[in-house]
Amino acid sequence: MSANQPLILALPKGRILKAITPILERAGIEPEDDFFNESSRRLQFHTNDADLEIIRVRSFDTATFLAFGAAHLAIAGSDVLMEFDHPEIYAPVDLNVGHCRLAVAEPAELAAKENPQHWSHLRIATKYPNVTRRHFAARGVQAECIKLNGALELAPGLGLCRRIVDLVETGSTLKANGLVEVEQIAAVSSRLAVNRAALKTRPGPVKDLVDRIGEAALAA
Repeated sequence: MSANQPLILALPKGRILKAITPILERAGIEPEDDFFNESSRRLQFHTNDADLEIIRVRSFDTATFLAFGAAHLAIAGSDVLMEFDHPEIYAPVDLNVGHCRLAVAEPAELAAKENPQHWSHLRIATKYPNVTRRHFAARGVQAECIKLNGALELAPGLGLCRRIVDLVETGSTLKANGLVEVEQIAAVSSRLAVNRAALKTRPGPVKDLVDRIGEAALAA
């Protein structure tokens, strides 16, 4: 990316976007009106700063755009950053929004009669196979991961596997599907992350944005 081009900030679609919008406002970042138009099909937007543009992508894709240099900065969940674990990504700011946890869950009747500390081999459905394998490998447990991108709560009841690893906020979805949380893997929140190459080649404007957004997060 040329130094003469605007900086690109990647933002995730969905619930996190609503949570981070006040932070962007406090940081003085104002997207063009079409950004807030839910019927708009556009994905790239100007801001009140001619040197900054915003792209709106799926939450899991924020890290990909960032790691490969298509975006200079991104706001991403720490779950996404842990799963992607790319050396080109540096995440200096916890925005203190989007709090939830990455957890292991299983049917309530199974949880009532077993101890997770006795596990040695597991088959798990998850959107986070890399994080899941690393977590259990550290305990000497072999985790066979089945990658699913949604509806994980169906997997135990339909015999795909007995356990899942997924994001949990209130636990209501687990409860509605007869599952209970049995182990927490990590606390999750939204982070401001940067591309390391961009930080080296355009340190002034990148650091300025990091500082502004970081201060705006603290002011919440």
